[in-house]
Parts: sequence; structure tokens; C-alpha cells
Amino acid sequence: MPVTKSAQKQMRVAERRQIRNKPIRSQCKTNITKAEKLIFAGELEAAQKAVVAAISSLDRAAKKGIIHPNNAARRKSRLMQKLNEAQSPPTPKASTKDATEEATEEATQDSTEETG
Repeated sequence: MPVTKSAQKQMRVAERRQIRNKPIRSQCKTNITKAEKLIFAGELEAAQKAVVAAISSLDRAAKKGIIHPNNAARRKSRLMQKLNEAQSPPTPKASTKDATEEATEEATQDSTEETG
């Protein structure tokens, strides 16, 4: 427990702030969860609207000082990355080797055939 009067007051102030900030933090988390569920379910149009709502709530929380602006930016970035990956068509993988490895192997095989 705090000893000084100023420490006691700071504790009371912190409790009031915590009570005031909690619903906004909770709303941010809820919006992000809804958006992620829609993304993974494949409902991209609804997911896009949910992502916009989540980004808006994160910006609002950062503006009010409830979360750090970098925290909001990181969460928005991760959410947008998930949405963009879901929207992009899957790229087929031809083989595990890329073109440079194949060219290098062909060059070494040609040089060994000439000498042998």
C-alpha cells in the first residue's frame, strides 16, 4: 500500500483511469477478433468492413492515449497483412529449387562432362 498522500492519490487516479479505459480496450480486442474470424472463414467482404472498424477503434484508442501509437500501428499492420494474404490468390509451388539453383547445377554438370 502507498504510504504518502500523493502516492495514495495516484493510486486512486490510476484506478479511475483503468475503469474508464477498460471498455475501449475491450472493444478494440473484440473488433480485431471478429475481423480475424471473418478472414479465416473466407468471408472477405464482411472481413474488409470488420477490419476497417477494428482499425478505427485502434486509432481512437491510440488518440486517447489508452494504448501506445506504436502498439496500434503494429496491430493494424498484422491485421492488414492477414487480410491481404487471404485476398491474394495462392501461388503454386513448382519445385523446391529456384531458377538460380537449377542454373548452377546445370553449369556444374556441363563442366564435369567436358572434363570427364
